[in-house]
Amino acid sequence: MSDSADLPYRPNVGAVLFNRDGLVFVGLRAGMPAGVEPAWQLPQGGIDEGEAPRDAVLRELQEEIGTANAEILAEHPEWHCYDLPPTLPVHSLRGRFRGQRQRWFALQFLGEDSDIRLDADAHPEFSAWRWAALAELPDLAVPFKRPIYEVLARDFARFSRPA
Repeated sequence: MSDSADLPYRPNVGAVLFNRDGLVFVGLRAGMPAGVEPAWQLPQGGIDEGEAPRDAVLRELQEEIGTANAEILAEHPEWHCYDLPPTLPVHSLRGRFRGQRQRWFALQFLGEDSDIRLDADAHPEFSAWRWAALAELPDLAVPFKRPIYEVLARDFARFSRPA
C-alpha cells in the first residue's frame, strides 16, 4: 500500500454563498459515520475533466443545494490544499487522492430561501442548512479544513455586509 503523501490532490471548487443579509450558507454534512462529529461546511466539489472552475462552482451549487441562482463576486487568487486525516473512512475520495486542491469563490445568492433544495440530488450532500456569519466559519469547520476557512473569512469579509 502506498503512502498517502504519494497521492495527488483532487481538483476541487468551493462556494462561499452570501445572502442579502451578508450571511453565508453552511450545510450539515450528510451520511457521516457513527462516532464522527457532525460537520458544518460550505458547498464544494470536484472539477470535471476539461471543466473551468467558474463553471464547476455553479454546477456544484446546483447539485448540492438545488439551485445555481447566484452571481460570482470574486475568485480567490490562490489554490488551497488540505490533506484528509487518516482517521476518515477508506471510501473518502475513493483512496485515489491524499486530499483536495481547491479554488474558492464568493457568490451572491440571488434567489429565495425556498429555492434551496437539499433533496435535489439522489445522494444529498447535506442533511440540514442555515445562514451563518462569515466569522463563524472557522469554528464550524472540521479541524483539517479550519485553516482554509480562516483565510476565506478574512479574504471574503468585504462581501459579508448586507446588500
